[in-house]
Amino acid sequence: MVDALVLFDDERRDDLLPLTFTRPVAEIRLGILTIAQKWAKQTGSNVFYLTQEYLQHKYPNAPKGKPVLLVNGGLCPDKDLILQLNALCINEALVKNGILIAARLNSTLDALPSLDFFDSVKEYTADILDVKFPWDIFRNNGEALIRDYQLLTQGRKSQPIPKTNIVLNPENVFIDEGARVECSILNAETGPIYIARDAEVMEGCMIRGPFALGEHSALKMGAKIYGPTTIGPHCKVGGEVNNSVFFSFSNKAHDGFIGNSVIGEWCNLGADTNNSNLKNNYAPVKLWNYRKKGFMNTGLQFCGLIMGDHSKCGINTMFNTGTVVGVCANIFGDGFPRNFIPSFSWGGAAGFTIHNPDKAFETARIMMSRRDIPFTDDDMNILSKVFELTREYRAF
Repeated sequence: MVDALVLFDDERRDDLLPLTFTRPVAEIRLGILTIAQKWAKQTGSNVFYLTQEYLQHKYPNAPKGKPVLLVNGGLCPDKDLILQLNALCINEALVKNGILIAARLNSTLDALPSLDFFDSVKEYTADILDVKFPWDIFRNNGEALIRDYQLLTQGRKSQPIPKTNIVLNPENVFIDEGARVECSILNAETGPIYIARDAEVMEGCMIRGPFALGEHSALKMGAKIYGPTTIGPHCKVGGEVNNSVFFSFSNKAHDGFIGNSVIGEWCNLGADTNNSNLKNNYAPVKLWNYRKKGFMNTGLQFCGLIMGDHSKCGINTMFNTGTVVGVCANIFGDGFPRNFIPSFSWGGAAGFTIHNPDKAFETARIMMSRRDIPFTDDDMNILSKVFELTREYRAF
């Protein structure tokens, strides 16, 4: 594998909004790790990004002048794929169903080339685990979590499982250094359970795998977790969660139900927040799609909440089946708000106004400072750009 691995965004980036307003596709968390972390760990390469211009300063491209391997940032690595990538020659590309998977180049580019740019194009025929739409994140989370569990635990020994717990299939439970798990039920017969470094599972939790709890995260007392579910690093989660993914630094610290959902970074769900993940008529769920600028049939019977970074909701918030919340939205009040809430919205079922960016930035600054993380100029510039990009949707 070459030293510089460049993970690029293609048109799926628009289908994965609002999650990709604030990150490259490869920074999506799927399983235990982000896609970028999977590639870095499996290849030993330095990871760079070819993404939107306004994201590029925070997520830099590779320096020019050295050979690079371009890889589609929506794809998860596996042994077969890596073997094919290692066999690529300079200026040779790998595609699947007409979509660029990877290419080897003499130097990085500032924009994604078309297929006719390459001297040779090979077809990849094996299956690939990837994400194309937001619902793919929770839909594929089980398989990705099992792969990551095997990757992260290979050749390592778990800390002893305290005897205060009830454990089914203990050989499928891994507790990392500094993690605490007491007086809880861990059922790993349905999939592995991974408790990362310095995480805590408080008393009375019931966990059915596959499940991952990220570093420095906490599962609050009495939580009920149905896998496949991932709670990323530095999160606090309680209540009932089913087949959902929390990216990192987000909180759902109290009772309430979240199911078949994806929650971005720096989100906070107030006490007794609930989302519907099944329509009363059991019909397939439609979800807002930014590229089509309309609702798209997911083909899924179960689909809940997609929430972009830095969004918040007040106590007793109720989300309809298949709700999409943008970036820096603040939702409160009784009743069900609309099932597409644009970025920088302020309000609820009674109506929305524009969430002033300066106030949104101040909230972000305060929340991040509580974790000793600065709200940087890069963060502010990215969110400011998102405000401009999403202006057309805020016709309040």
